[in-house]
Amino acid sequence: MKASGCESERSGVSIAVVIPTLNEATRIDACLAAVRRQMPGGGAADVVVVDGGSIDGTPRLAASRARVTNAPRGRGVQLNAGARMTSDDVLLFLHADTTLPAGAFAAIDSALVDPEIVGGTFRLRFDHDAVALRLYAWCTRFRWRLLHYGDQGIFVRRATFEALGGFREWPIMEDVDFLARLDAAGRTVLLPLAVITSARRFARHGVVRQQLLNTALMAGYLAGVAPTRLARWYENVHR
Repeated sequence: MKASGCESERSGVSIAVVIPTLNEATRIDACLAAVRRQMPGGGAADVVVVDGGSIDGTPRLAASRARVTNAPRGRGVQLNAGARMTSDDVLLFLHADTTLPAGAFAAIDSALVDPEIVGGTFRLRFDHDAVALRLYAWCTRFRWRLLHYGDQGIFVRRATFEALGGFREWPIMEDVDFLARLDAAGRTVLLPLAVITSARRFARHGVVRQQLLNTALMAGYLAGVAPTRLARWYENVHR
């Protein structure tokens, strides 16, 4: 990934936002409000929430700000389902517990003035001030691929997304796999703006323990362990 500023040129692309959800009633409104603030008058390109079976009212809460559909549980499945419902030039995949910074759409638009750029991500900040999380977030300004995940927001030209066949419909690591394939497909960009994502997993399980679990998952993935097996292991650890 190369770094990018927010140039004054504009690509004129339209952006669709796809947000997978599962029991995100406490987070979805803030996520959607930040998306809507990207455009004058609170408008935005097509926004699709793809719910994986929430029982907390998430679809009802999202319906006032987005189109809502259902898909089988699984982030890869849900992301692909949402992408199929849109026709815009660019897809922005966003987690429901993540909020966009001001100027996010403009930064994407400026980056895509360069026709060789196929997509990219934002930097990351957490909504918690723990030193370890600040350090982790600071590291996301570097372009090493293994520092970038779906919680940073992933944007991609539709033509590239379709050429890649979308996300692997895995229960875990679909973002790592997609970003690797995106890097191989063309030039990608790391935008200087930071999304803000929830530190709730770190708060619930402990920062050190959660980071060790994340590292173990990545090590397993790189060693060739099947994502379905990694997902079962992760769920068993958190029971």
